[in-house]
Amino acid sequence: MNGSQSISNQKMLDALAPRTVRSSLIQVARVEDLGDGCDVTSEASVPSEQRVKIQIGARVPGVICGLSLLEEVLAGFGMEAEVDLAAVDGDRVEAGAVVATLEGRHADLLTVERTMLNLLGHLSGIATATRRLVDLVAGTQAAICETRKTLPGLRGLQKYAVHCGGGRLHRFGLFDAALFKDNHLATMRSLGTDLEAACRAARAMAEIRFVEVEVDTLEQLDTVLSFAAGVVDIILLDNMPPEMMVEAVRRRDDRRPSVELEASGGISEATIQAVAQSGVDRISVGALTHSVQNLDLGFDL
Repeated sequence: MNGSQSISNQKMLDALAPRTVRSSLIQVARVEDLGDGCDVTSEASVPSEQRVKIQIGARVPGVICGLSLLEEVLAGFGMEAEVDLAAVDGDRVEAGAVVATLEGRHADLLTVERTMLNLLGHLSGIATATRRLVDLVAGTQAAICETRKTLPGLRGLQKYAVHCGGGRLHRFGLFDAALFKDNHLATMRSLGTDLEAACRAARAMAEIRFVEVEVDTLEQLDTVLSFAAGVVDIILLDNMPPEMMVEAVRRRDDRRPSVELEASGGISEATIQAVAQSGVDRISVGALTHSVQNLDLGFDL
């Protein structure tokens, strides 16, 4: 395994989903499965001191994510087992590859099986989908980003999975960046002076990562490009066809080359190459987190 990659991953995981958040999530999973009781099926059928070795393996190719959570799940359920990792988060794995081996009390491992596979499968599915899009835009300058279309309590882990798939992180929430969308702009009297003032106000309120404005026409783009330097960091091109994005990139390059352009809205594997080839800097895809397919993993004796 790559030790430096593992350390880097852990730092990113702790930043996006602190240990206290992960612990709370695992406690929710424990209560959902065990309530105030126990795993009645395993306790009734498995000798209490019987020990086994279980392998977690990929049944299909993909990108693995969530391996560092295995020991945390065991601890959260009050159980002990030896965990031997054969991969690190972000690794590509082939069908049949073993990614972790667990050795411990049989009943304990059966009890945590579903929680482990739920987390690993979901996060690995996100990482796999992200890597697929990253590969599709290779050779362009476009970075793949997630959105806030995440499940409550899982946002940090889901964004971590995008990172492990090679994606670039967008804003985490409403507090760390400003994104003025159509519903913010709807009541403004002027998309010139009022919006520019709002962008300046956002910068003055807190230390934020960036200020972004959504536009859906080239006329709106021109207005935002006319703002003073340093007011807007990113312009989001909402649901624009690729040929319009090409023109948007040309206008940006001519007037405000320091501003990044982000494409968003209904982008799929079938369309993402054309979008990337338009010259945009970022492509945000909500489907990475809101409708991803789990990676199929086995939990086998």
